[in-house]
Amino acid sequence: MINNIIFDFGDIFINLDKQIIFREAEKFGGALHLTPEIQKILDDFEIGEISPDMFISALQEVYPKATTRQIENIWNGMLLDFPDYRLDFITDLAKENKYRLFLLSNTNALHIPYLEKKWGAERFDRFKNCFEKFYLSQEIGLRKPNADIFEFVLDENGLKTDETFFIDDSKENTDAAEKLGIRCWNLQVGEEDIVDLKSRLPHV
Repeated sequence: MINNIIFDFGDIFINLDKQIIFREAEKFGGALHLTPEIQKILDDFEIGEISPDMFISALQEVYPKATTRQIENIWNGMLLDFPDYRLDFITDLAKENKYRLFLLSNTNALHIPYLEKKWGAERFDRFKNCFEKFYLSQEIGLRKPNADIFEFVLDENGLKTDETFFIDDSKENTDAAEKLGIRCWNLQVGEEDIVDLKSRLPHV
């Protein structure tokens, strides 16, 4: 029986435009090639190892004609809308008090302040308060798909793997969780929606 549900954030609740950083590269003087050096900077930013200023400076290699503000706008431009029906869904699920709900997101120190401002404090808090714990990679210094981030959530909350269900749009992340014995739903963006969760939950 599932007693605990762990949700990803991007493309589960909020819609994303992940290709914007590639589309904008040509406009601002470069082609985005994720070299090992740049990938490490992206990963380090998600676990809070580098500051937003250091991150933006690194991306100036990708967007040599862009100002720092333009780079920040491109980065935050991947964050699209958060449909009301999804907020209503998670609010209602939390009110049922049937499951322990957790959010586990790879994110960064630019995205979260941007969303808080874009949504407003009331809407952001309404969403955040649906979860028993709100785990953000840059705050806990861990990121998916590394096993240690799942182990951290399980251990800190006393969760049993066979009672825990994890939803993420990245197969790499759900594969990593499944290796630990966590039951998973690799949600297919554009074909499936989080509001259909109950039809996907294991019943044994």
